[in-house]
Formats: sequence, C-alpha cells, structure tokens
Amino acid sequence: MARSIPSDRLERLIEVATETFIAEGYRRTQMADVAEALGVAKGTLYGYVESKAALFDAAIRCADGREPLPATADLPIKTPAPGSTVKRLEDRIAEEASGLRLVQVVTAEVPRDVTSELRGVLVDLYRRANRNRFAIKLADRCASDHPDLAGVWFGRGRWAQHELLMRYLQTRIAVGQLRPVPSIPVAARTVLETVAFWAVHRYWDPSPQAIEEDTVEEAVVDLLVHSLIQEP
Repeated sequence: MARSIPSDRLERLIEVATETFIAEGYRRTQMADVAEALGVAKGTLYGYVESKAALFDAAIRCADGREPLPATADLPIKTPAPGSTVKRLEDRIAEEASGLRLVQVVTAEVPRDVTSELRGVLVDLYRRANRNRFAIKLADRCASDHPDLAGVWFGRGRWAQHELLMRYLQTRIAVGQLRPVPSIPVAARTVLETVAFWAVHRYWDPSPQAIEEDTVEEAVVDLLVHSLIQEP
C-alpha cells in the first residue's frame, strides 16, 4: 500500500533533486546526496522514487510546474522506459517552438513597424525561457552526461532557435529595417545568450543582483532592440 506523503514533501523532493542535478550533473548526482539534502534516509527516498533516472525524469516534468506533482497513489515514481525522458523533452521543445512569435514572423511579410515586431519577438523569447528555466538549466547541465538528451536539446532546441533568428535578422537587414552587423551568426547568438542569461542563468548566479523581474525583462529587451534597429 502506498505511503501517505505530504504534498509539500514531494514538492521539496523535486526542488532538491533539480538543484542537485544542476549543481552536480547527471552522472555525479547520487541518490544519497538527494536524500541528505531532503533530510530523509536513503531508504525513505526509494519510497518516493524508484531510481535516479526516475528522479531526473520527474524533475524534467515537474520542476517548472508544467506537470502536476505525482499523486501519492503513484509512488514510488517509476523508472521511465528507455528514451522516454528524452522524448518528453523533445515534445516539450516542439510544443514551445510551435507557438514562438519568431516562427510566426520569420516567413511573414516585412512589417512597417519593425521595432514593435522585434520587441514582440524578444519579449516572447524571454518569457518562454523564463518560465521553462529549470528544464533549460537541467538540459544544459546534464547534456554532457546524456548524449541522447544533448542531441535533442542542442539540435532541436538551441541551434534550431539560432537558425530561425539568423533568418529573421537576414531578411530584416536585407530591406534596411535592421542595421547591418559584421556577423549575423554572432549577432543571433549574442541575442539568445543575453536572453538566456537574464531569463534563466542569473537565478543560479553565485553573486546575484536584487532586481525586479519586470525591470530585468524591460531592460534586456530595450537594450537588444536598440542594438539592432536601423537608426534613420
């Protein structure tokens, strides 16, 4: 019979597991480390989750609140079938990509107001990265230990987005709406890395700045827009 486990304990389990995988990577993370950080015995932890693979899968699914925490009746969380965690991440990337403002504008007619268009693209990129920041950080940190995960994350995630942004910059530069840049690949990467740092990675900055989230978003978008707009 499944044990009665408080929902706040499950929430704390996902938080601790996520932070441990991010700090140590997949290979170095040990169930004993997670149990110690959670304040339970290692044997107790196995009453919540069957294996490290199950714990990582749960972190990918639940850390951003994208999926609800598992029900007590479903514990311990089962070890996922081979490839299912990677497939879950692949589906999540595809779902996010299908709604990207960048996808919508890259093949659209050139607008009269490129400033508003560019601002909309950047705000959308920032907010999507911000609300998926735990999965992004997990994928970034653990990809080197997980080749299949790396293939999906870098190939269909980071570099696919980079390719889209390069196409967008090329079309708008060609018609004189954005200013020419020495290197479109470098410009696109700089935009994405700037968004990624402020929307995602700054939350793990060992020496963070206390700045309101709305202020950060506004400042980042404003800076990037004005760095690309062609001045009259």
